[in-house]
Amino acid sequence: MDSQLTRRSFLAAAATATVAGAMRPSTLFAAPALPPMALGLLIAPFGAPESRFKVLQELGLNNCFLSLDGYLGGGFTAEVVAQYRELIAKYGVTVTTVEVVGPQPLVWNFAKGPSTIGLVPREYRQKRIDALREASDFGHALGVTQVQTHCGFMPEDPADPLWGETVEAIRTVAKHCEGNGQYFLMETGQETPTTMSRMIYEVKMANVGVGLDTANLILYGKANPVDAVDILGPHVRAIHAKDGKWPTNPMELGEEVVIGKGLVNFREVFSKLRAIGYTGAVTIERETSGPQQIEDVRHEKMYLQKILNEVMAG
Repeated sequence: MDSQLTRRSFLAAAATATVAGAMRPSTLFAAPALPPMALGLLIAPFGAPESRFKVLQELGLNNCFLSLDGYLGGGFTAEVVAQYRELIAKYGVTVTTVEVVGPQPLVWNFAKGPSTIGLVPREYRQKRIDALREASDFGHALGVTQVQTHCGFMPEDPADPLWGETVEAIRTVAKHCEGNGQYFLMETGQETPTTMSRMIYEVKMANVGVGLDTANLILYGKANPVDAVDILGPHVRAIHAKDGKWPTNPMELGEEVVIGKGLVNFREVFSKLRAIGYTGAVTIERETSGPQQIEDVRHEKMYLQKILNEVMAG
């Protein structure tokens, strides 16, 4: 073996261990437990984290889901951990889940998505595993107990070599999360609910669960989210509340729309999840930006809260 390579690998591992040691979890900023199905918001705080936490306050939301791809490539530092601990304490926010889906390339369509998204493509798999380990350590330092990602277009055929490789990749990430006392969640979208259920069975780790994105199942043409709960419900530990329409262009995903304007039957989804004991958050995700996103989320919050109040009272 190349001695220089060995030395470089050792130094890289040592540096990672030093940062990880500085990012030990803190109970100082522990947030209170959330009530079942509390509404929250997905935020991507890289570049201006405090402004994103302020938005939560302005919207009257006390929990969030952190999308952290901006920090890939060396950004998960002890200084950033300290900054986030301060913001979490200052704004009284519970962070329910952290997520990364990168590094790039990521092409969100049917033409190049299968070869670029998630842990399935061999070319990007190891970098994605490494990124999820980093996100897991960062979340652990903040006391966050769930890590989520898109695992990719899992093969329908279990005999496909990519199937077994993906099983091992997911198990590798799940073991790292297990060491941090975390669940590893697969976000719905690129695969049928049955395929995801089979993956959970094959990985055989108790900390592997599902992040149910209500719209993605429709946007990718894979399933109706109401029916998906019948298959995946016991494994759901997080929800992205999002709405959309079926894909009509065979090369492109369906259209994401403001909640209430698409095809998701939120009343049925929430009712089924409540019936099987789901107690996690309901995280609004609106895939736009700027002032319009804030206005959309205000509307979506009112729309969803009305439904949730009725479901929880039923």
